[in-house]
Amino acid sequence: MKSVTEYKEYREYVLDYYRERKRCSAFTWREFARLAGFASGSYLKLVCDGKTRLREEGAKKTALAMGLAGFELDYFVLMVRYENAKTDQEKKKCFEEIQALGDANRVKILGSEMYTFYETWKHSVVRELAVAMPGAKPNEIAKVCKPAISAADVSESLRFLVKTGFLTRDIKGNYHQANVSLSTGNLNVVAVAVHSLLRQMGEFALDALDKLPISERHFSGITMGVTEESYAKVVHEIAAFRKHIVSMVANDKNPKKICRLNVQFFPLTEDLT
Repeated sequence: MKSVTEYKEYREYVLDYYRERKRCSAFTWREFARLAGFASGSYLKLVCDGKTRLREEGAKKTALAMGLAGFELDYFVLMVRYENAKTDQEKKKCFEEIQALGDANRVKILGSEMYTFYETWKHSVVRELAVAMPGAKPNEIAKVCKPAISAADVSESLRFLVKTGFLTRDIKGNYHQANVSLSTGNLNVVAVAVHSLLRQMGEFALDALDKLPISERHFSGITMGVTEESYAKVVHEIAAFRKHIVSMVANDKNPKKICRLNVQFFPLTEDLT
């Protein structure tokens, strides 16, 4: 089996463990539950089916039943704690514990680079500016950012972006993007960081509404009644629209400025039925 640190979701690891034991023996869910100390023989199957969840004490017992020890046991428990966390602040604290655990044991934590990337708006903006301003020094990049950031912030961001592969640097010192566009993919691990980024960008949008002339920004909105079916259709159209926008600008060689497009679609009332 893969190491537990290569998993983002604890249920996937438990299910893979069960399947591997089942492949090699007559292992059953009932035996698995007994080894973990659960009274119900179907409990861990219900966990893997998403019908219930592990609590922290149950996570420790399950980890021990799967033979996990040391930092691998701690990692499994933290995965459970992360999923059970009810607020972004709790999830953020938990993921930072996961990162610290990985660093202390020299283990690469899956998703940690994406988490750091989306935790602040600076990385996404610097990633675009570094390519759009070939040969520019950190202080020159810092001067065109809105809101303003320091040259030290830019230098730190560039180091992170190169180290993690979001940017490459050629022999002339110019930066290039390994991928023109980025997607968050499965948000489970980076969800909290993405929420933080969306909040920051939402605040910038409010500033732009107040401070920029209409010729330099575009704001519009619609208030509408929807069914569950039409809601799903709108979400699908928004996703297609975003992809179309990315394809429109992907081949621009000399951008004049870096812009942000926010798309929000959310309820203003409770369900009416």
